[in-house]
Amino acid sequence: MKIFSYDKKEKLKSRKQLQKIFTTGKTFSIFPVKVFFQFIDEQDSVVKAGVGVSKKYFKKAVDRNYIKRLLRETYRTEKVPLHNQLSASNKKLKIFFLFVDGHLPEHILLQQKMKTIIDKLCNEIEKLNEAIS
Repeated sequence: MKIFSYDKKEKLKSRKQLQKIFTTGKTFSIFPVKVFFQFIDEQDSVVKAGVGVSKKYFKKAVDRNYIKRLLRETYRTEKVPLHNQLSASNKKLKIFFLFVDGHLPEHILLQQKMKTIIDKLCNEIEKLNEAIS
């Protein structure tokens, strides 16, 4: 597997899986991104990730697609520590990133926030490992 790729296997697209994350998963916010996540037992890839932007704040599809593209790109470039942590602890994860701000973001801001999000997810994995031990 390429380190900085975002393959089809890693994409979270199933409505059932998304609904399950929203109803039974955990959540936290690091403005302007709200993160929904859930640890899973499935045998697919280590991480399945999805992105979304509310139509309420961005009426034009061009703007929504631009933000989704930025979210995917920042996740793709910053995901390595998360994958290493999950591989070391033998866990699997589903994540959904929801953009909740009403203004178009800058790439640098999203990159900084994504680093913070990945760090927080790594801390959650450590907490889960400590609870099991």
